[in-house]
Amino acid sequence: MRLGSTIKLTLGLLIAATMAVVAYAANLPAAPSSARYLGSYVWDMNDSWFGGFSALSLGRDGRSMTVLSDRATLATARIRRQGGQISSIEVKTTRPLQSSSGKILKGRIVDSEGLAIARDGTIYISFEGISRVVKHRKASSRAQVLPRPSEFRSLPINKALEALAIDSRGRLYTLPERALNDDGQIPVWRWNGRTWSTPFTLPPLGNFLPVSADFGPDGRLYLLERDFGLFGFRSRLRRWDITAEGPANEKILLKTTFGTHDNLEGLSVWRDDSGTLRATMISDDNFYSIQRTELVEYALPR
Repeated sequence: MRLGSTIKLTLGLLIAATMAVVAYAANLPAAPSSARYLGSYVWDMNDSWFGGFSALSLGRDGRSMTVLSDRATLATARIRRQGGQISSIEVKTTRPLQSSSGKILKGRIVDSEGLAIARDGTIYISFEGISRVVKHRKASSRAQVLPRPSEFRSLPINKALEALAIDSRGRLYTLPERALNDDGQIPVWRWNGRTWSTPFTLPPLGNFLPVSADFGPDGRLYLLERDFGLFGFRSRLRRWDITAEGPANEKILLKTTFGTHDNLEGLSVWRDDSGTLRATMISDDNFYSIQRTELVEYALPR
């Protein structure tokens, strides 16, 4: 989510006012979780493009990485690891995304949030400001805007298509941050290459809002959610089996307390050399110096 100026000011004041108590919150008892914390890495660069990361995608080896900022910059990087932990990150390429007319994105159309990369390297990105999903044959190519159903056009600004994921059959799934349907459920739209449909919904739970989604190598759908309060941010990770009848076997894998991590917004699920499922998440610092870009990793149960 790219925050509006008023919201950003409020957020900045809240964060500044609570920095002294974040340490206290971090020392509160951990929330129940079946995920196992592996480690965190604070990533910092001086370049003007750096920050505001809303999505990431890791390669199968957990070392190649593509990250997306909410100012429509796409970057690739190489992760170095020691003992399985992130030790350094080397940026390889950075590129501002183009519109369908070939111009660099600016203004209301910039707010890029979700990222999914197909097996053939095609890049898909979802947006909030003007709700849409676009396709890039490669990072340097102009966007091709997928058809926009009427449901997309009525989504609230800044609460729209926050999450984007692609399954093993190459079908895209997107869902909004805060726009429940008439039954009070989170709508999930699927693109099959020709049309959009709504194959299923997901149940909201508490005050958490969806911010990212991914299909893991196990074929299951993972949903990263976020909440914000006086003591900072907290995160939750849920998982479902996607069956012909819809989502099943919901499980809460992770629920942190306020202040445990920064503003986690991006999610990538992969399997390491030992066969362990890992969730790698990245935080959106909102381009505030008092926040941080943090990569956080958890081992997930089978």
